[in-house]
Amino acid sequence: MAVSDNTIAFIGAGNMASALFGGLISQGYQASKIWAADPYQGSLDNAAALGVNTTTDNTVAIAEADIVVLAVKPQVLKDVLLPLQNSFAARKPLIISIVAGIEISSLQQWLGDDQAIVRCMPNTPALVKRGATGLFANTNVSSEQRRATSAVLDAVGISLWVDSETQIDAVTAVSGSGPAYFFLLIEAMTDAGEKLGLSRDTAAQLTLQTALGAAEMACNSDVDAAELRRRVTSPAGTTEAAINSFEQQGFRDVVDTALNAANRRSSELAELLGK
Repeated sequence: MAVSDNTIAFIGAGNMASALFGGLISQGYQASKIWAADPYQGSLDNAAALGVNTTTDNTVAIAEADIVVLAVKPQVLKDVLLPLQNSFAARKPLIISIVAGIEISSLQQWLGDDQAIVRCMPNTPALVKRGATGLFANTNVSSEQRRATSAVLDAVGISLWVDSETQIDAVTAVSGSGPAYFFLLIEAMTDAGEKLGLSRDTAAQLTLQTALGAAEMACNSDVDAAELRRRVTSPAGTTEAAINSFEQQGFRDVVDTALNAANRRSSELAELLGK
């Protein structure tokens, strides 16, 4: 069964859910086959504007669903799911969770061990269809359901399967939290450019376009980032001076330490939120 043959229900219709069903619709998926449930009318109004079926009743949304996307805040997920146990048991949909920090074991505890569940870690560039998502499935998920999951997440960027659920913490460290690292670098480069005498606006525009161009080059190149860096670093030139300064100040160690901190915190939050 292709993903286009499935009815998809979203429990939670906030920004990330809106990005997902908006991406699906832009690729030709029928809005009439999408349900969005949310207690907030503003979120439902945004979904309805795209032609999506809306409701404040989660049981209505999932009644005919083949795929259910969980897209609520982690602190409320348990309370949202427990009243739906019978509905999930009767329907046995594919469950795709984009809820940060909630492990599959917790979802199985709340909904049953026999549920097909995929845990995902998307990131905010999904809002502009440039997302990167890590995926991990439990043993109840079929090959067909894995393909359907990929199709849903690929509607807003790329998705990649990992080999173990613990690697979702690494995905969180690299790409889930990753946009903020680049925003910090953009912020720092803009500040530095202004200190060098550029106007704030000029420094910001030059930094943003440089970041965009570098990302496009890296995405479309047949060589890795290290080789691209070498190619633009002329001996004794300005780029080499800056790169040497980065390296002398332990830039790689700073990045490594930061990602390890994010990885540890992701694991800690999963333990706290799954109780």
